[in-house]
Amino acid sequence: MFGFALFCALWAFWIGPGRLVVREVELALPRWAAEHAGLRVAVLTDLHVGSPRQGEEMLRRIVRETNALEPDVVVLLGDLVIQGVVGGSFVEPERIAQMLADLEAPLGTFSVLGNHDVWFDAERVRRALRESGIQVLEDSAASLEWKSRSFWIGGVSDLMTGAHDIAATLANVSDDAPVLLITHNPDIFPDVPARVSLTLAGHTHGGQVKLPVIGAPVVPSRFGQRYAAGHLVEGGRHLYVGTGTGTSILPVRFGVPPEVVVLTLWPTDRQM
Repeated sequence: MFGFALFCALWAFWIGPGRLVVREVELALPRWAAEHAGLRVAVLTDLHVGSPRQGEEMLRRIVRETNALEPDVVVLLGDLVIQGVVGGSFVEPERIAQMLADLEAPLGTFSVLGNHDVWFDAERVRRALRESGIQVLEDSAASLEWKSRSFWIGGVSDLMTGAHDIAATLANVSDDAPVLLITHNPDIFPDVPARVSLTLAGHTHGGQVKLPVIGAPVVPSRFGQRYAAGHLVEGGRHLYVGTGTGTSILPVRFGVPPEVVVLTLWPTDRQM
């Protein structure tokens, strides 16, 4: 019994946080244009660079692994920095952004801020990203063109620390082009209109610990495990929650490995 407990502790505090899983997921979405079939979106979230086992070398690896997947667009869903994580070593946002500038995607890299970014210094994180060529979307949207047809990426500011104004984000989305919505906290999802093909969020870390049968005992969401991780569909609306790579507060991951996710998007009439 002692040996098993020791193994679990070793996994949770050393092996688990230091892993990196690359996950490819295919999604069939409503209101997704046939011209955009096969668009690849890399999802990076909750990097918390400087948390134990997730330092600068791991970030370089994350960038390499992401580039190897050849995404068309990369989205960063917030919480680049750490604050108070046990055993962590703070990394300046300018250094993080400098390394993220090496991400390669023909349509670019887009970001929102997370609660830890705002609590640290929102303007400093925002400026670091922009100076590294990463577009920060805060309750605003950008139009992109792929295969001769446009689609939108809208960024909703963090639920805990921002205006999280979905209406303002979509205010300029006046045509019938598909919409991807990125945000940090998935708890805004019940308020996202059906106009949006897919909402992407992070924040939960999948609970950081997931146990057999009972799932994740602690999820930072008012909805409990409902939006803990992965692909969810409610009322015909689609949400994908990334579990991220870093850790917050306690540097533990058990059953929820750090992950890089690339989503390949298809219209609903395609047979998966």
